[in-house]
Amino acid sequence: MSDDLFKLNIDGQDIEVPRHYTLMQACEEAGAEIPRFCYHERLSVAGNCRMCLVQWEGAPKPIASCAQTVGDMRMNPDGSAPNIKTSGDYVEKARAGVMEFLLINHPLDCPICDQGGECDLQDQAVAYGRADSRYELNKRAVEDKNMGPLVKTIMTRCIQCTRCVRFAAEVAGVEEIGMISRGESAEITTYLEESLTSELSGNVIDLCPVGALTSKPYAYNARPWELRKTESIDVMDAMGSAIRVDAKGDGVMRIMPVINEEVNEEWLSDKSRFIWDGLARQRLDKAYVRKNGKLTPVSWGEAFEAAKDALSVPAEKVGFVAGDLIEVEQAKAALDLARALGVQNTDCRPAGASYGVDGVREHYLFNPTFMDVEEADALLLIGANPRKEAAVWNARIRKAWLWNDLKVGMIGEAADLTYEYEHLGTGPDALDGLFKRDSEMAEALRNAERPIVIIGEGALAREDGAAILKAAHDYALEIQAIKDGWAGFGVLHTAAGRVGALDAGFVPGEGGADTATILGGGMDTVVLLGADEVDLSKLGGAKVIYVGSHGDAGASRADVILPAAAYTEMSATYVNTEGRVQMTRRAVQPKGEAREGWAIFRALSDVVGKTLPYDSAEALRAQLREENDVFAGLGYAPGDAGVDALKAPMAAAGSVNAAVPFGAAISDFYMTNPIARASKTMAECSMQKQGLETAVAAE
Repeated sequence: MSDDLFKLNIDGQDIEVPRHYTLMQACEEAGAEIPRFCYHERLSVAGNCRMCLVQWEGAPKPIASCAQTVGDMRMNPDGSAPNIKTSGDYVEKARAGVMEFLLINHPLDCPICDQGGECDLQDQAVAYGRADSRYELNKRAVEDKNMGPLVKTIMTRCIQCTRCVRFAAEVAGVEEIGMISRGESAEITTYLEESLTSELSGNVIDLCPVGALTSKPYAYNARPWELRKTESIDVMDAMGSAIRVDAKGDGVMRIMPVINEEVNEEWLSDKSRFIWDGLARQRLDKAYVRKNGKLTPVSWGEAFEAAKDALSVPAEKVGFVAGDLIEVEQAKAALDLARALGVQNTDCRPAGASYGVDGVREHYLFNPTFMDVEEADALLLIGANPRKEAAVWNARIRKAWLWNDLKVGMIGEAADLTYEYEHLGTGPDALDGLFKRDSEMAEALRNAERPIVIIGEGALAREDGAAILKAAHDYALEIQAIKDGWAGFGVLHTAAGRVGALDAGFVPGEGGADTATILGGGMDTVVLLGADEVDLSKLGGAKVIYVGSHGDAGASRADVILPAAAYTEMSATYVNTEGRVQMTRRAVQPKGEAREGWAIFRALSDVVGKTLPYDSAEALRAQLREENDVFAGLGYAPGDAGVDALKAPMAAAGSVNAAVPFGAAISDFYMTNPIARASKTMAECSMQKQGLETAVAAE
């Protein structure tokens, strides 16, 4: 037996496991199934539910396998491996006793409990519960707590496993849940009985093994066996988290995380999880044309004719602007139609941004990948707030800070990121200071083996954005953040559709105008592809064709509305900020007469006499793969594969305006896109957050 392995005999089977394993992990390695309530792979060990008891032969009592480290066990007196039994009368009786205690005060709420059918307590009560109760005293009741608009509490069901407490403290980084009192008076509550403020608070619903914490918006809506479950990709930020869309009839009932170790582990941000009610509100389900100043429902044919008239102007007077949620297929079809019409004014970037036109994909990707932050020893954030822009990745940064002693520096607007960081300044002048190495963080970055420099859209969406990108890249080269086997420089995007549209080439053509110029008032016709996060006040008398799913800012200004499907209503390609090509899957049918974006532009191309050369989404994707081989594979993040291209210095890009500080790319986490703004739940979260911030300011 090697020094770092330990031998055990589990249920008569000899196995060797690493000494740092818990006994529970060793038992599962041997094929045994160990029940548990408090233990969770991503949280610290609490050892307080006692459901995972096993027999260690020779020990005076059953052992809690989750809290026993294998390396701390001793051999038998004769030198043989310890004997562990995970089943048999002794173990069964111990677990049955624990279950009886857990059920003493637990209410018989299963018929009305939202956890019913997905409940660990139900499942394990079947195996270890008694058919009757021996408890004749009054049952204990606990007052419900208000945890905000997302998490519903029925605390009488709570079994004090403390998973929610450990998640809030360790993963979310907001110590707002805790246990008060002792013995029979013990109960879980929030700090000063206030609402949760974390952007990840909904994950406690998944973690809760009973029905104490459930989803407030989903309450009494459906039973799990009634739902169609479709695995898909989230588009609320640029991470591309793996999700499962649960639908009933033609409506989305809830959205849950799916484990993807490379992207979101098993967490999901509150916006991604609770956005679903916005998918049914404010929907554009038929075509509209503005007549006598008022939007009037029309047939698709009439809408296309109106769009054709609007496009029958000189090509240089037409502009196409892509929004944050655009899928690659729609971007490709719209771009092909624009070029067929001779239009070069196409852009998918926020106003002021100028990246993505030099032909080097690595210059606009998040090259290190989300996982690499766990291997890094220093991280510099420039104009980025990951807590708002990529909440799940922020939890991974916190994990690296907590366990790997990651040093974090930040240039930009100061914010509570849930971990300690050195605030180096608010604008480009702080980056100059780093070049001169006049801070502790500069030393840490210079001496780091694996440093990471991340630049956000708060630093890029401005007139000197290209110069700042070059300065940040030069700094990454100087501290050797870019070297063989390590691509420690990247861009953190905020929009799910941005990288895919850039990969499809949705940038200004030769002599074409960018977003700011297109929206600046010089165009006769502007086509908005779900573009609502843009300033439309300077369009003047321009005709606006809006292609999108929700009645938001773009639709209210539009002269022609062509209704499109939302991300849960189509199988479509998205590329996350790492450059990982992913696919959503259709969970429900598009609303009313809405159609997929690419199909709208394919049909419009017929009407304007510039028929596009594909009749199906698959044919379109085949052409995409031919033109750009990044679309040839799914689920793969290039990481350091493009390090050679990243090593080359960027071309000169003007001067930096050091006097202007970096702005925040996202001001309100809950209101970043049309689906979010249509969601009643997100509106409640936004109002609560503003109320809390106002209260804190008033104090």
